[in-house]
Amino acid sequence: MDETSPFGRALLVTGPEALLAERAVSGFVSRAVSERPDAAITRVEASALDAGSLAEAAGGSLFASATVLVVTELAELPADLADQVVALAEDPGPDLALALVHSGGNKGKALLDRLRKLRLEVADHPSIKPWELPQFVAAEARRLGGRADAASAAVLVEAVGTDTRSLAAAVRQLLDDSADGLVTEAAVRRYFGGRAEVTSFAVADDTLSGRSDGALAKLRWALSTGVAPVLITSALSSNLRSLGRYLEGRDARLRDADLARAIGVPPWKLKDLSRLARDWSPAGIARAIQSVAVADAAVKGAASDPGFALEQVVLTVIGCRTRERR
Repeated sequence: MDETSPFGRALLVTGPEALLAERAVSGFVSRAVSERPDAAITRVEASALDAGSLAEAAGGSLFASATVLVVTELAELPADLADQVVALAEDPGPDLALALVHSGGNKGKALLDRLRKLRLEVADHPSIKPWELPQFVAAEARRLGGRADAASAAVLVEAVGTDTRSLAAAVRQLLDDSADGLVTEAAVRRYFGGRAEVTSFAVADDTLSGRSDGALAKLRWALSTGVAPVLITSALSSNLRSLGRYLEGRDARLRDADLARAIGVPPWKLKDLSRLARDWSPAGIARAIQSVAVADAAVKGAASDPGFALEQVVLTVIGCRTRERR
């Protein structure tokens, strides 16, 4: 068997990162079609299969001598088909290229474990952690022949959010409109200014920094442009908890990378936390987190005016600081 050919082989794609999983499958299919342009391509969801339809999908058609079969949502495969799928993956036959896609989680894990024991070609795409997203942006820029430095990548993540598909689309747009193949902070702010300048985390940053006028102005603008109130309380809670963990861990004499990992933030965020830490105490953070929890309940239905509740919590959190910045 040709070790480089996708035919006679099975690819197991795992993990919840849908964009990367799709790319792995697309690459596998492209290799197969490049080798055998006449191949029939069949995509099926595992939940829709039975013994007959699986055999039919894997067996080709009257019009093609080769088949590329992609089975998605493997966790939903009917239990009585597990042996058939394992047998097919172990020996697809010379005219079948088989891709099996499992999006992660415990459901279907027994089947996944059996497939892993076959030592198939595996493309594993675990969840990208929030602090890894700037690296994802930089890697995406390189994949497209461009470049994004750490600061620009971080600004783009703050502007666009944590969805990798949205980030990838943003990188492509920025590079398409760049004469020199660079993603810059200026370009991010120009294209995504409405999102980069006023996001829930921008409101949270001004709040924790004690900038009441800026925090309230950004809050009102964010709400007027459709930012969900729950995202504001979520950002406040996230920033406060990160700051609390920083206060606990900053004296542990850890390297920046290890401290960032322990806190659960990207390394570049440590500079911001160090700045904020000068004006906060653990007791103040505890009081602020309690007030945010009350506001969170309010914006989820316990109060009739979420905007007022958010303005109040912004002022309350600022009042929890050890001292006002001068």
